[in-house]
Amino acid sequence: MSRISTDEVARVAGLARIALAPEEIQRIAGELDLIAASVAKVSEVATPDVPATSHPIPLTNVWREDVVGDTLDRDEVLSQAPAEASGMFLVPQILEED
Repeated sequence: MSRISTDEVARVAGLARIALAPEEIQRIAGELDLIAASVAKVSEVATPDVPATSHPIPLTNVWREDVVGDTLDRDEVLSQAPAEASGMFLVPQILEED
């Protein structure tokens, strides 16, 4: 028994303003029906005693700890900039402001 009809696919396509040929509507209805059947099959297996998972393998954080290191001298960096003002890089204005 089909869960998703071609009329439903055509209606949703119309709401989304997607032009579909009749053969596309037929194909998509079949694909969506297969997807709905697959979800129903998984729902049969997923019982309350089975914990929900977002990933099949437990994930751990692989980031390293933050380590304070040497930084660049601001005056040395700004001396190599095309333009600077008040200890910051000066860049061309791209937005008009009043």
